[in-house]
Formats: sequence, structure tokens, C-alpha cells
Amino acid sequence: MCGICGFIEKDNPPKKEILEAMMAALIHRGPDQGKSWISDSAAFGFRRLAIIDPGGSVQPMVNETGDKVLVFNGEIYNYQELRLELLSAGHRFSSQGDSEVLLHGYEEWGEKLPERLRGMFAFAIWDERNQTLFAARDPFGIKPFYYTVSAGNPEGSFIFASEIKGILPHPAYEKRFNPEALEQYLSFQYSVLEKTFFQGIRQLLPGHFLVYHKGDTELSPKRYFLPMLAPEQAGRGKGASEEEWMDRLDAAIGNSVKAHMIADVEVGTFLSGGVDSGLIAAEFTGSKTFTVGYGKEDGYYNEIPLARELAEELQLEQHNKRISEKEFWEAVPEVLYHMDEPSGDSSAVALYFLSREAARHVRVVVSGEGADELFGGYCIYCEPHSLHLYQKLPRAVRRGIARMASGLPNVRGRSFLMRGAMSLEERFIGNANLFTAKEREKLLKCSTGAPSPQALLERDYRDADSLDEASRMQYIDLLHWLPGDILQKADRMSMAHSLELRVPYLDREVFRVARCLPAKYKQKGQISKYLFRKVARLHLPEKSSDRKKLGFPVPLGHFLTSEMGEAAVRKAFGSKAAKKFFHREALEELLAGRGFGRGNTNRKLWAVYAFLVWYGIYFPEEALS
Repeated sequence: MCGICGFIEKDNPPKKEILEAMMAALIHRGPDQGKSWISDSAAFGFRRLAIIDPGGSVQPMVNETGDKVLVFNGEIYNYQELRLELLSAGHRFSSQGDSEVLLHGYEEWGEKLPERLRGMFAFAIWDERNQTLFAARDPFGIKPFYYTVSAGNPEGSFIFASEIKGILPHPAYEKRFNPEALEQYLSFQYSVLEKTFFQGIRQLLPGHFLVYHKGDTELSPKRYFLPMLAPEQAGRGKGASEEEWMDRLDAAIGNSVKAHMIADVEVGTFLSGGVDSGLIAAEFTGSKTFTVGYGKEDGYYNEIPLARELAEELQLEQHNKRISEKEFWEAVPEVLYHMDEPSGDSSAVALYFLSREAARHVRVVVSGEGADELFGGYCIYCEPHSLHLYQKLPRAVRRGIARMASGLPNVRGRSFLMRGAMSLEERFIGNANLFTAKEREKLLKCSTGAPSPQALLERDYRDADSLDEASRMQYIDLLHWLPGDILQKADRMSMAHSLELRVPYLDREVFRVARCLPAKYKQKGQISKYLFRKVARLHLPEKSSDRKKLGFPVPLGHFLTSEMGEAAVRKAFGSKAAKKFFHREALEELLAGRGFGRGNTNRKLWAVYAFLVWYGIYFPEEALS
């Protein structure tokens, strides 16, 4: 795993000291080696974490004719077969790793190259002869790529990096805050837009590539992959049996885990004791597992005992870390610095400590991200089944019931009556749904006129109109929640400790099976990930394959009401930034609702707190109290 950066300037010769500053900001992504390549037009920088072919595959990598140069972050798991194909086509190789396959692959296949790759990647190739840059990001957004065009430079420039902090040192970029990103963040809990929290800096979206010609001021990235689901429906003729689907899925996952073990260093695995990480632990060929938890040994927020028990059954080593409240609060600024943009997902802190523990023992880990989005694992995906009978009532009747229910205290069933009166598009914007458009208007001092979350997702819902409701929910999460929250924190927290994290479920061969999985095999009543659990049962004890999803549980209720937590939040809410962005009464309302019981506002409060801490890190001149 590595950090990449670079820039192309129209008339100004690239400067080595600028590139070195950009590379220094990414040193955590690649502490082993730093190299650069500079011409009259372009400058490429590379920070390396050596995993495959440690003695070779040095980047930036130049082809044999010297007219194309590559920087690449990621791993290509089918590089050996692609290498053979390219050798047959007459290409000559000087290294044994996967990087050179991209360079020659681009020469052979051009813009079709990303479609042929199995792996996680973000890369840029500069064509010195034609003064053109080609950049691409993997289908699911496992690896990041940020860029800005003509950022404060009237003569034209293109600047890119693995992380936003790698762009900030370039003098052509003038750092400015993007308030529209904040407005959407308050609803989604993560940065959901192509535009980032930094004016002018964009992310290259998953499954996209771009072409930049020297001097361009506008770019139009193109999509080469769309994670559209196509579940087989009953009534289309005789489909595969449940056992046949289990065989397909079992084979695809096993093959992917095997492919993700390719490395010239030791590979470990994250293990929670649940089904997603448990199946990977059962399939992988390493020996070390890693777990974190909070609180008492047998408490709800501590997964260590479950993971320890499963590791013993699988005859694997178990390394763990119990996080204290003091450590939690002290780590928050470091976590948000590495995240680049605000994250309202408090589990990023747990992942930070988990990655730190793993990095003490191995350089690579495999992890279970993506299983819930592919196989229907979130409990919310069972909601359409729960609401089915209630939604047979006329909508007008349900709307009337919802109006009455909204005036009730937070009693059991209130949410069911209110959500059942909404369409899917109204009630589901992704796995996190914090402030509504009206609520964020009440909280924010200045509205940007940003569209509502529903308007933002309207086209995506329309594209998936033919799918069943649960599959439409999955599709929305595959497009937004997965790359914006789950994979964002996985990449940043692992890279903060120079640890490569691989995700075997997010593999193109696994997706080919998962996308066609019939709806009845994803949710069965209130059972999520139904068929996936049956496959896991072939390799795991039944209590592990049937265990309900916890997902890095964090004791926010305890932490936000403790003396330490209240002091931290009060300090942030009293800052200059808080006064600038938020209404005081709304902040006090959030504080009053924190803690335990129905109707608590812990997640909303945490999202606001995380933003304020982040703002103080990246805009300190404006955020001091």
C-alpha cells in the first residue's frame, strides 16, 4: 500500500520542493521509501509500503521508452495472468510485481484497462509525449483519489493525491471551506458529495476514470463500473436451488480470500467474533487475528471474549486491545486528522486502535467490509418485510396515523407507524440517517440551498426502480454508504499506522455472484444475510454464523454523559466555529438529549462534535474559541 501524489502545470516548471512537501504529508501511507519523477511538465511522487516484490517495482515507474510514468496505490490480484497476456502481446517486463502490469496494460488496452483489473487501486499514468494524464479508481472505492483543477493558478494546473492533505501543500491551491458538504454531512454522517469539504477539491468516484490534457480547466470523469444488482426473480423459469447458490457463493468467497493472501509479507486478519470476519478468518491462511473492545470483559461493547473463543476454535493467535475512555477521547483529534474530512461514525476510533494493534505484528490484514452491502446484512434491509402488511392500508390513512403518532412520546411502535407512512425514498437515504432537511435548517445558521437528501438520491433510486425494496436499499448503500463511510474509515485508519487493509468480499468475482442472488436468499423474515450465514456455517460454529451484527459498538451513551465527555463536547460547542455555523439553542437541545433511552440524540451530537474538532484541525485560524 502506498501514497501517491503529483501535479501538472501548464507553463510553470514543476518544483521539487513542492512535491517533497506533498509526499511528506503522505509519509504514513508509505514509510519504506520515497521517490519522485519530474519533467518540464509534470511531477509525480510516491511513498511506498512494500508488500509485493519489495526489492523491485520501484515507483514512480517509467516504461522502457521513457514516455509514460506510473504512480499506483493498491494491489492487483490477477496481475500474474494479465502479465502473461501482455508478454504474449510482445511487452517486456523488468520487475515481478503488479505495478508494471498497469503501465503495459495501459499501453495495450488504453481506457479499457480498469475493466480488466481485479483488485483495489487508484493510479495515475502520465503520457509525456501526448501531455495527457489517465487516472482511475477501483469499482467499489477501496482506494482513494483526490484532485483539483486550476486551483488558484490562472495558467492551469492539475494536482492529485491519495489524501486531501497531500494536495494542501501545493501553493496553487488556496484552502477554503465548502459549506455545502457540511449540510449534506449532517444528514448522511459522512462526506457524500463528489465535491469535498475543501472548495475545489474533488474525489474521483468509485468505478470512474478521468483523462486530463495539459491546460484543461474542466474535467468529465467517466464511469466504467456500476454496482447495479440484478437478483434472479421467481417465475423467470427454473432458477438455481438454494444448495447451488451456496456452492457458488462458497467457491467465490474462498477463491477471493485465497487471492487476497498474495503478499511477500505476513498477512493477519481482523476478527470480531461475528460472521463476516469469522468466515474470512476460517478461510485465510495466516495465523494472527486482532480485536478491540470497550468496557467490562463480558459487556455488550466488548467483542474480545467472542473473538478469543472463535480464534481458539480455529486454532489462530488472538491479539487484542481494550480501549479506555481516556484513550478514546485523546485519539479523536488524531482520528479526524487522518480522516481528511469529518466523519460522524464513532467506530472509526475503534478501527484506529485495531489498526494500531495489528500494525505491531503484521503489515497486511484482511477484513470483512462489504459483506453487509453485498449480501443484505443490515437489519434495516428487513424493514420492507416488516412494513408489508401495514403498507396495504391507503397512504392517506397511514399519513393520518403518522401525524397522530408524531405527537406521542417515544414509545414502542411510534417509529414503525411514522416510517410506514413514508415511501422508501422518503425514509431511507442510507445506513445512517441523522438530521432531516428541516432539522439541519434549524441547526445551521446559514443554508447553502443544498438539495434534500431525497433529492440528492432521486436519480439513483430511479435507476434501481425495477428492484425489490431491500435490493434498492442495498444499491443506495453500495453507491454511497460503502465508499463514503465504511471504506473511507478502513483506508484512513489502517494507513494511519502504515497497515495495508484488504477486503476480500469486495472482489469482482464475488460481486458477480452476489449481484444475482435472489432476494429471498438475502433476507428471510427478520433474518439478514440468510444464505451468506448458511455458507458461513460450513466453516464456522453455528453460534458465530448466527450471531447478530454489532459492528464496532461504541458506548456513546456512557462517554457523552461522563465528566470527561461532557467537558470535551462543551469545549467544542463553545468554540468560535460552533458560533459561526450553528444556532446555540439547537446545540443545547442536542446536549439535553444525549445519554440513554428512546429518542436520545447521541449520534447527531457526535456528528456535530466530530465536525467541530475536524474544523479546528484543518481551519485552526477560524476555529479557535
